[in-house]
Amino acid sequence: MTKRPNFLLIVADDLGFSDLGCFGGEIGTPRLDALARAGMRFTDFHSAPACSPTRAMLMTGTDPHVAGIGTMLEVAQPGFAGAPGYEGHLNDRVVTVTELLRDAGYHTLLSGKWHLGDTPRSMPAARGFDRSFALLPAGASHYAGDGLDRFSIVATAYQEDGRPVAKLPDDFYSSDYFADRLIGYLDERPRDRPFFAYLPFSAPHWPLQAPEETCLRYRGCYNAGPEALREERLARLKTEGLCPPNVVPHRFVDGQDWASLTPAQRAWSARTMEVYAAMVDRMDWNIGRVIDSLSASGDLDDTIILFLSDNGAEGAMVEAMPIVGKMIEAQIAAHFDNSLDNLGRPTSCCWYGPRWAQAATAPSRLHKSFPTEGGIRVPFFASGPGIAGGRISDAFSTAMDVPLTILEAAGLRFPASYQGRAVAQPLGSSMLPHLRTGEGEVHPAGTETGWELFGRRAVRRDGWKALWMRSPEGIGAWQLYDLKADPGETQDRAGDRPELLAELIEAWQRYVAQVGVVESPVSVFELDPA
Repeated sequence: MTKRPNFLLIVADDLGFSDLGCFGGEIGTPRLDALARAGMRFTDFHSAPACSPTRAMLMTGTDPHVAGIGTMLEVAQPGFAGAPGYEGHLNDRVVTVTELLRDAGYHTLLSGKWHLGDTPRSMPAARGFDRSFALLPAGASHYAGDGLDRFSIVATAYQEDGRPVAKLPDDFYSSDYFADRLIGYLDERPRDRPFFAYLPFSAPHWPLQAPEETCLRYRGCYNAGPEALREERLARLKTEGLCPPNVVPHRFVDGQDWASLTPAQRAWSARTMEVYAAMVDRMDWNIGRVIDSLSASGDLDDTIILFLSDNGAEGAMVEAMPIVGKMIEAQIAAHFDNSLDNLGRPTSCCWYGPRWAQAATAPSRLHKSFPTEGGIRVPFFASGPGIAGGRISDAFSTAMDVPLTILEAAGLRFPASYQGRAVAQPLGSSMLPHLRTGEGEVHPAGTETGWELFGRRAVRRDGWKALWMRSPEGIGAWQLYDLKADPGETQDRAGDRPELLAELIEAWQRYVAQVGVVESPVSVFELDPA
């Protein structure tokens, strides 16, 4: 490349590892599949266990506990109040990749979900975006209206260029409109500057909603249930070379076996999965519209495209955890129509549950909100100029590596200070040397990486991972897994490798001290919703 590249960073919300066709899925995603197969797909790329912490990693290159998102605002415990790194929004200890790119002459654009704060110093317009249309909180109805506010603890709020959006268009659908706004921003941008475009969808995050014509494409496709879907996807993952042929998948956790459901329950559950598939399909179509726009303007050949999900598939309504159970069921029954024929429409509010989520994360264990591989191993690919094409990489990497990769490709260095204040240094590494050749690793041998959310803990060094979770998902003690031999985390090696486990527990303590984890004695899921 003879000039600085453009960047298009695309984030899907709660997308499962195998939902895209290029990652073993049956959902129609031809535009993403083409980009991924022309670039480099990753099988060992990791996020945080949930949405906003990952977005903090993507913007800052450091751990969410450093950046201000030590927990999710929607489920923050009183004991976190005032703790550094638990502000609930991007803090001034960090500088964003967009601030650095903007200052270096890039035109910076955002259209989609932000989820990194709504304070004057944490909103997109204040963190380096020249133009931005943003959904500020965790989620909302994908259509116009305020239906989700009837039980969400955070009000729906859209903002453009720092100013509240008073009313959405009547024909608003989130994925369509986010693509519309980004295309408009790209058309209007100054042509003498490279661009950084951030397209973080709120799909396929709950509530599961999609246009009827897209939903109809999947009618009847999931009548065999999640157990059958998992087997089909595992077979395709093996064929694609995206998981070992002899892999042992983790068993299903939680949820009812398909055979135990009544015909009516099966029909309802299958319909939720149909709507979910339609959301992914529609997202892909909209990404195609953005790609077509870049092609028509002559910018596509100079644009590096990065795609990922912000966490594993969603098995429960995490952002609504403080009001789950009978209370939320009563709210939904009072305000939404979740009858079979209405699922997916603007007046419905549903999610698809842990079994469908685990079909998408297989062979991994569990799903979003957990530091097991099902919660943090996500689809990622890079495509475009300078990227070695047609490759599959098993190099370990994380969302913290993305901003460092972008900065290196733009010819920029991460500063020690910004606007007169010291800033936290990145914990990620640039992926660019690996992306150019497909050779070597992103992180050197011996690199230690930690995760913590909701009191659940994990630390990894090379292919070994220590994991601590409370019952019933865990055992209330540290477990040890050899991810190279056992990516499904099915065989606890703590008993036969006690010295290695002790080393990783020491690594965990170093992580706690380094990033400022506040270890709560009580899980947010044990709190009384009342």
